[in-house]
Amino acid sequence: MTRLTSRFLVDLLLRRTESAGGFATVLAKGDEHSGIILVQCTERGQPGPLLERRFSATGHYIWEAVGPDDSKDGESRANYQDRRQKADPDLWIVELDIADAPRLVAEWAALT
Repeated sequence: MTRLTSRFLVDLLLRRTESAGGFATVLAKGDEHSGIILVQCTERGQPGPLLERRFSATGHYIWEAVGPDDSKDGESRANYQDRRQKADPDLWIVELDIADAPRLVAEWAALT
C-alpha cells in the first residue's frame, strides 16, 4: 500500500478547501514526508477546534480534537501550537477558514 506524503496531503487539503469556497494557508511547514498535520479550523475569522491527524495503534490514521477546551481563547490556542511546534519541528499547521471546517476535514480524510 502506498503511503501519501504529508506535503501531498496538505496540498490536497488546501485545494479542497479553496474549491469549496474557503481560504486555507500553511502556518508552519513540517516534514515533507511524514510530519504530523494540525488543522486550525476557523469560520469567518472565529476560531473553531484544532484537529490533529495521528497514527493510531490499529495502524490507521485518525483525526482527534486537541488543544485547549475553549477554542475561542486565542492566547491559550497559540500557546498550545507553540508548544507542539517546539516539541515536534516536523509538525505542519494548516489554517482553514470555511463553514463547517471539521466536516470538510472528515470528507478529505475519507479520500486519503
